[in-house]
Amino acid sequence: MNRNGNKWVRQTHRWLSIAFTVSVIANFVALTQGEPPAWVTYAPLPPLAVLLFTGLYLFVLPYATGWRSGRRTDRAGGRPHDKRARRPHTNDEAETVTTR
Repeated sequence: MNRNGNKWVRQTHRWLSIAFTVSVIANFVALTQGEPPAWVTYAPLPPLAVLLFTGLYLFVLPYATGWRSGRRTDRAGGRPHDKRARRPHTNDEAETVTTR
């Protein structure tokens, strides 16, 4: 999906989170008034279902971008994995613990 599509998914996710929050608050208010109708009880579920899919998409998006570009990332920050950048581990460093 292109950048405009990603922006659309983010905006949809934000507005649906507001709709979900309002419907949950309305559900609690209706519960204080007695037995609420079934549609009030189930009103939070449609936005929640769409939030699940948009949230999963937004969660996987940074990883999918790395997979598509052909590079592997070792952190969420998106730095490319490079084995040469790490120092080799030596046993001398592990034995520097002082004992009394």
